[in-house]
Amino acid sequence: MCTDDRVVPTLPRVAVFFVGNRLQLDDGAGPALYDLIEERFTPHPNVSLFDAGCLTAGMAQEVGRCDVLITVDCADQPGERPGTIFRYRPDDLRRREGGMVSLHDMGLADLFDIAALMGYRAEGLCLGVQAQNRSPAQFVEGLTPEVHAALPRLFEALSAELAGRGVPFTDRVTGRPVTGPVLAAD
Repeated sequence: MCTDDRVVPTLPRVAVFFVGNRLQLDDGAGPALYDLIEERFTPHPNVSLFDAGCLTAGMAQEVGRCDVLITVDCADQPGERPGTIFRYRPDDLRRREGGMVSLHDMGLADLFDIAALMGYRAEGLCLGVQAQNRSPAQFVEGLTPEVHAALPRLFEALSAELAGRGVPFTDRVTGRPVTGPVLAAD
């Protein structure tokens, strides 16, 4: 949560939700990046990381605890090359038409709408990587080669957002704040 005792009050409190289903190939891009970060980087005390899986309404409360909410997910933009990185605002996302069958059907725009109805106001930002296959015929864990190769660029986009807000990751190997590229593409 964004309520750590080490939080620096003059810097923004940031929550990062890594969204996706690990068993749906490229839909698991968010959790794959979460795993990569957990292996090698330490977040700033003002940054909370969540392996969010599928979004739920309970996550709206985190919007109330933070100044900035960043989601990392796969994207599905027709005509775009797999592995393309996108940066967009929640209002740029499609809103669900009709009712949801379950709160697990929630999209990112729905999460921010629910948070706003609850009176929470956090800046929202979404980072996505274009999927090649996010709906395999069978459950399959892993990413397609194009999306896997894009993870370092997706990390760079996220780390640049955090560093620009004064709350960078720390590289556990070097002990230094991450302010530029540190991962090599496979």
